[in-house]
Amino acid sequence: MLLEPMTAKKHNSPDDLLVVTFYLFARLDDFESMQSPIEQFCKERDVRGIILLAQEGINSTIAGSREGVLEVLEYLKSDERLANLTWKESHAVEQPFRKLRVRLKKEIVKMGVDGIDPNKIVGTYVKPKEWNDLISDPEVIVIDTRNDYEVKIGTFKNAIDPDIESFSELPAWVEENVDKDKNPKVAMFCTGGIRCEKSTAYLKEQGFKDVFHLEGGILKYLEEVPEEESMWDGQCFVFDERVSVGHGLEIGEYELCRACRIPICDEDKSSEHFQEGVSCPHCHDVTTPEQKSRFMERQKQIELARERGESHLTK
Repeated sequence: MLLEPMTAKKHNSPDDLLVVTFYLFARLDDFESMQSPIEQFCKERDVRGIILLAQEGINSTIAGSREGVLEVLEYLKSDERLANLTWKESHAVEQPFRKLRVRLKKEIVKMGVDGIDPNKIVGTYVKPKEWNDLISDPEVIVIDTRNDYEVKIGTFKNAIDPDIESFSELPAWVEENVDKDKNPKVAMFCTGGIRCEKSTAYLKEQGFKDVFHLEGGILKYLEEVPEEESMWDGQCFVFDERVSVGHGLEIGEYELCRACRIPICDEDKSSEHFQEGVSCPHCHDVTTPEQKSRFMERQKQIELARERGESHLTK
């Protein structure tokens, strides 16, 4: 029997692909031996995306036909350690992933701090519909735990941007900028919830008492909270070919610069420093002439494949 969807069904075409995002912190001592069976099961159903496995759990976004994706979820949940797996749904007209990657990692989200276990200690979960009240409290410090390029295209009103290039920089930023001796109320959020689970666990381990995080992350908030009531400003970056989503998880207007992988908008594309597949205002002055030459050749191959009606694998 196929699993029932975890979210209300929207008015999508039956030909649309189902995209699901999920993670779960669970002790997987045999995670290495899980790689091949999961990979085979997904490939047999033409389900693509990325699945990260580590001793601490699983983290993934996959896409495919609704039937195939739900079969993969059912297969994963048949492992009693993953029985509590839940997910967030969205849809795409075209496959947002070129291939399937099942990777083994030391951490399913890299923080680089030993001993942090969200299964043992974590902040207080806040439902999306209760989030506005929390972050409207002037005594609450609201922290966006995502990377700088993600924050740039959208964040919550009044949120602090730590201006970090990677999640592993967050502990040092907290140590330098948030004084636990003042007993602050701290609210943290991220795309799907996984970085918040780990960051609030870190804060609790450091002695912070009042720590909260957005349950289900920004994606769940954008799905459940009506736009007219929303305190979200902009769009939410996602790690697939959709690039960004907005309220109702509708696909946004951002694209990726194929040189630096930073999201770009129409204004960026009108810049003199933009050349499709080669450079954008964010990376034009950073990449070397050799790199630009290599990107130019890759873009040429992409365009030739497009003319032949084919998909170029390095796109």
